[in-house]
Amino acid sequence: MAKYLLNSTPPLISFLFIFFFVFSESSSISADQTAKTYILRIDSESKPSVFPTHYHWYTSEFAEPTRILHVYDTVFHGFSAVLTQDQVASISQHPSVLAVFQDRRRELHTTRSPQFLGLRNQRGLWSESDYGSDVIIGIFDTGIWPERRSFSDVNLGPIPRRWKGACEAGVRFTARNCNRKLIGARFFSKGHEANSVLNPINETIEFRSPRDADGHGTHTASTAAGRYAFRASMSGYASGIAKGVAPKARLAVYKVCWRSSGCFDSDILASFDAAVNDGVDIISISIGGGEGIASPYYLDPIAIGSYGAVAKGVFVSSSAGNDGPSGMSVTNVPPWLTTVGAGTIDRDFPARVILGDGRRLSGVSLYAGPPLKGKMYQLVYPGKSGVLSDSLCMENSLDPSIVRGKIVICDRGNNPRVAKGLVVKKAGGVGMILANGISNGEGLVGDAHLVPACAVGANEGDAIKAYISSSRNPTATIDFKGTLLGIKPAPVVASFSARGPNGLNPEILKPDLIAPGVNILAAWTDAVGPTGLDLDSRRTEFNILSGTSMACPHVSGAAALLKSAHPDWSPAAIRSAMMTTAATFDNRNYSMIDEATGKAATPYDFGAGHLNLVLAMDPGLVYDISSNDYVNFLCGIGYGPKIIQVVTRSQVRCPVRKPSQENLNYPSFVALFPSSAKGLTSKTFIRTVTNVGPANSVYRVKVESQPKGVIVSVRPSQLVFTPAIRRRSFVVTLTADSRNLVLGQSGAVFGSLSWLDGKHVVRSPIVVTQIQAL
Repeated sequence: MAKYLLNSTPPLISFLFIFFFVFSESSSISADQTAKTYILRIDSESKPSVFPTHYHWYTSEFAEPTRILHVYDTVFHGFSAVLTQDQVASISQHPSVLAVFQDRRRELHTTRSPQFLGLRNQRGLWSESDYGSDVIIGIFDTGIWPERRSFSDVNLGPIPRRWKGACEAGVRFTARNCNRKLIGARFFSKGHEANSVLNPINETIEFRSPRDADGHGTHTASTAAGRYAFRASMSGYASGIAKGVAPKARLAVYKVCWRSSGCFDSDILASFDAAVNDGVDIISISIGGGEGIASPYYLDPIAIGSYGAVAKGVFVSSSAGNDGPSGMSVTNVPPWLTTVGAGTIDRDFPARVILGDGRRLSGVSLYAGPPLKGKMYQLVYPGKSGVLSDSLCMENSLDPSIVRGKIVICDRGNNPRVAKGLVVKKAGGVGMILANGISNGEGLVGDAHLVPACAVGANEGDAIKAYISSSRNPTATIDFKGTLLGIKPAPVVASFSARGPNGLNPEILKPDLIAPGVNILAAWTDAVGPTGLDLDSRRTEFNILSGTSMACPHVSGAAALLKSAHPDWSPAAIRSAMMTTAATFDNRNYSMIDEATGKAATPYDFGAGHLNLVLAMDPGLVYDISSNDYVNFLCGIGYGPKIIQVVTRSQVRCPVRKPSQENLNYPSFVALFPSSAKGLTSKTFIRTVTNVGPANSVYRVKVESQPKGVIVSVRPSQLVFTPAIRRRSFVVTLTADSRNLVLGQSGAVFGSLSWLDGKHVVRSPIVVTQIQAL
């Protein structure tokens, strides 16, 4: 599913991402244990004229009607079906079949943030875009809880006439649940149910409808486009006015993910098809794999579906993943997707661990129950036993005779963070200290724990464990400080946010940018408590979550505002405006830092920088990209015409001279030099910018940060625009001297290039690295 920090761990996400499940479609095929779900890309132009529709053709030549799950005809041509291996082998020989790939399960990548982005009432982008009122955002997620105040349609105008979608009825959901705000809702489960032998939809905790039983979809939808909700908070935390980035934008919800069951590619592809047909302008998809696993584009339905959407003018925002701070962990990397990492905002929920020796150690918590009131309790670390399950506080791992009446230290990892607190509670513990390991560093996120609990960084965790080892009677208490505003530094790159380089095509810098993704307040379902645990009986209108899942809808909402203010801008132009105006400094005016290391962050961590909507409304110049440009990029990375057709739907012809993939008109520059090169080596990039500012403008180039050991030259050094000349091209040459090139810990050296006209600063990151020649 998505990239919200669902308290699950990267190994589990990785396992779910690559594991293929067997299916059970109906009683007619339940005994056929060799059958699985497959997605087939068909050359639609090959349909014999004797068949009135593609469906008739597919059911006649390829699969029985009862085995077909979805027919795709908008962003993708083909179908998904339940087939045996023998059937797949036979169908694959058909000349009209371009590709066959097995259905896979994906995972979810899991207020004050609009103000932190620079949005203000009655002026700037909110005012000039009318808060995004005519823009339709499609949310691919776990559904929605429509009764929340965030989805009120009070004082909204009529639904845009171009809207062609539907409000599908189902369990506890009717057409009346939609309104002028929530204008459409659909659910997709056929792919899931075809893979349901091991993972059926549990209808005791799920709704077979667009209603959200998980909470994640409600949270992302309200983050992108929630209405103003006064007196909002999560049990008193983050109290104030909750609102989305584009408060008047319309929402269309596509439920493709199911509680505790993931999201299947065949259903995700069907939602892309439906959303583009329905008329959405923006798609927000906080879904993907993990641990930097990136399939080739022609085998990745998210890449294929998003290409079809972008080709039709729909902006697609995706989460980068939560497997940071490891390098090359970023997912959702196609260049037509806008890939979003996570940063902090200037709000925190501090808590303190007070040790018996008087030391006070800082942490965070969203615990809202009875406080400990300064009472000291014995402190115990079950991990002293050397048993991993004890240190992680896994289910049934704690001995009540050891932890009863004590505060327990649990190490982070494997099971959900909030579940550890429940294990402590069941064993009779009175509180928990959740300690990061080396992999999490000092990165902290708040959780609405069921017991008094505080999360601490790796250093503090080590200090507490050392105190236990050295003290005869170690004691502690936890002091909860509530909500604190004006935190500095902010933004900081979240330690969990997935990092570059791009593991599929390192010439394209990913993530593109970061946005608020830590401790974000937004609307929540009424089906589960704030922890999402079955035993959590609490209910709350709002919840606070962290993850790149939360960052992605910030960019989706931002894209809605920009689309409303500039309806003629393409998806690439909107992304360019965000990237070239992104901030690389924090609220102290220092270079942004990496939460994992405490050192300066790099473009591998934050892409072009942190979303800055004050400047994105008027970027001056944009780097635009057409569908033909993306085709040339695919030719440049070595895909043949038939493979490219799997992605693009239409037949293509690659140029006789292989295009340079570095010359995709992206707002960043990544130079890959062979590690065997000696002396001077050069890379040349061609870029074209479009003037979207004053017609008569003159821009001059400035290399704001020259990568050490690299010479940056730009021709021409000045770009002159007139009413008749809106586009200008330039050439950037990066020359590296192997004798002076010193790569940093990330294996690269960084810089930036900007075009300035006295008002606008159009900035692009530069990355220089070395690769082993194949």
